[in-house]
Amino acid sequence: MRDFASCFNEYALQVSDTSCSSYSNSACIPPSLIPSVLNTVNCVYKVNLSNNKKQVLMITISWSKTNVTQGLTVHFGDDPSNVFKLNTHSRLFRKKKGSKSMDLGHFKVEIFWDLCAARYLTGPEPIDGYYVLVTIDSQLGLVLGDMAEEASLRKLKNGTPMAKFSLVSRQEHFSGNTLYSTKAQFCDSGNIHDVLIRCSGESEGLKHPVMSVYIDKKMVTRVKRLQWNFRGNQSIFVDGLLVDLMWDVHDWFFNPASGIALFMFRTRSGMDSRLWLDDKDKLLLKDQEKVEFSLLIYASKST
Repeated sequence: MRDFASCFNEYALQVSDTSCSSYSNSACIPPSLIPSVLNTVNCVYKVNLSNNKKQVLMITISWSKTNVTQGLTVHFGDDPSNVFKLNTHSRLFRKKKGSKSMDLGHFKVEIFWDLCAARYLTGPEPIDGYYVLVTIDSQLGLVLGDMAEEASLRKLKNGTPMAKFSLVSRQEHFSGNTLYSTKAQFCDSGNIHDVLIRCSGESEGLKHPVMSVYIDKKMVTRVKRLQWNFRGNQSIFVDGLLVDLMWDVHDWFFNPASGIALFMFRTRSGMDSRLWLDDKDKLLLKDQEKVEFSLLIYASKST
């Protein structure tokens, strides 16, 4: 994916509880259209340790699911060897509860997990009934799941210091139809929003493919003749935040062997800098503008 340049539109769309977009509020989704299947979720957390060195560690939590396997992976930093994997050969985790200690050189970490009572919807990530805890050099570095607070009280000593962590990136991988539904919280104090991307085509009686993006059932952008407008961007406001919405569906039309499309929602401050993607699909930011959160959707459609 190259030359994915974007700049801000001075007529940015506003999406909030008290305002409507300039498009129709009706999503108009045919009830017979089945959403794509969510196969993998990768969440990248930035952990700021509360020590004199003010060290920072990036932790990636990955949830995956296929017809026969399900897995959890915890990856520390950029070294591919600093990884913990929990996989199965059936629909159930082989070891649903346990702990694992790891020496990363500069850090000593311990992972605690309990997925015995975890509940799932259609995706690989549990919605409740679980916890995942990560301690780093005797500090509580990462706390995930609705049972995490109770588990930390049981497993950790009183007065265990807690590091500050934040979710900086979430990647979701879909396959199936060209209808993608997910949820996103664009800031820690913001609301959780329903996000839906729909790409319509000849099967629905349209002469040319059309892409529509909705947030909380409000259309925020509509792209006609998608095969010629296969890359682009739109600026919107959600919860008072400036959000860049970018898409690249080039491979759907011109590289069917790959067939992967990318949709990105990214929050940032400032109106002057430009965003683009390099050949490795990494977002580059000019002038070191502050970036807070990104949601990336990788979409593979059935042929």
